[in-house]
Amino acid sequence: MIHSMTGFAAGEREVAAGTLLLELRAVNHRYLELHMRLDDMLRGSEPALREAITARIGRGKVECRAALVVPANGRLTGRVDPAALAHLARLAGEVRRHFPDSAPLAVADVLRWPGVLVNEEADAGGLETELLALLDDTLREFAAARAREGETLKALVLERVAAMEAQVAVVRPLLPELLRAHQERLQARLLDALQAGADERLRQELALYAQKIDVDEELDRIATHLQEAKRVLAAGGAVGKRLDFLMQELNREANTLGSKSVSSVTSRVSMELKMLIEQVREQAQNLE
Repeated sequence: MIHSMTGFAAGEREVAAGTLLLELRAVNHRYLELHMRLDDMLRGSEPALREAITARIGRGKVECRAALVVPANGRLTGRVDPAALAHLARLAGEVRRHFPDSAPLAVADVLRWPGVLVNEEADAGGLETELLALLDDTLREFAAARAREGETLKALVLERVAAMEAQVAVVRPLLPELLRAHQERLQARLLDALQAGADERLRQELALYAQKIDVDEELDRIATHLQEAKRVLAAGGAVGKRLDFLMQELNREANTLGSKSVSSVTSRVSMELKMLIEQVREQAQNLE
C-alpha cells in the first residue's frame, strides 16, 4: 500500500472522567516531525503517545491534539494542586507590584488556571490506557485516509508515466529519418560552402556529428527509468524518495534530449517530458 503524507482523522471515547477527544493531521515533510498539543491533564502521557505514533508513521509533519472534556454536571471530584496554586500566587503578587490598581484574581479565574485544579477521578481512571486505545483507533482511521489518498496519487503518477512513454514512442521511430534528413541538409550546406564534391573527410566529420546528436541512448535510459518507476509503484511501501530520485534522473535525460535536438519534434518531446516529470515530482513529494 502507498500512503500519502497528507491526512486527517479524529476520534472520541467516553471514559469515567468525561470524554477524550483526539485529532491527527499531517502534511508532507522530508522526515517525521511530530507536534503534540495536549491538555494539562494528559501531558504525562506524551511519551507513550509519541512512541505509538512514531511506530506507525514514517514521514510527514504530524500534529496530535488530545483533550479531556469534563462534563458540567458536577459528577466529578477534584482537588487544588498546592504547588500550582503557590506559583499562581507568586505571579499575581509580581503583577500587583507593577500594577497596584489591578483587580485581584477571582476564585473562578484561579480554578480555570492550567494545572491548578486536578481531577482525581480522571487520575484514577486509567486515562493513559484509554487515551492509547483511542489513539490506536484514530491511527487506523488516519492510515486508511492516507492510503486512499496515496492510491489516488499513485493513479495520477501512473497516468503521467504512461504519457511519458507515449512521448518516447512517438519520437523513437522517427529518429533515423530525422537524423538522415538533418545530415543531408548539413552536407548540402557544407558542400556549397566548400564548392567541392563529397570529400571522404567531410563524410567522416558528418558521421561523427551524427553520433553526437543521436539521442537513442537517452531514450533507452528514459524508458528504463519509467519502467523502474512503475516497478516502485507496484511494490508499494515508502516510495516518495525513490520516485523523487527517478524524476531527477529523468529530468537529466530530458534536458540532454533537448540539447541534442535537431528537429522541432524532439524539442517538443523534450519539453513535454519535462512538464510531465515536474508534475510527478510534485505528487511524489506528497507520498510517504
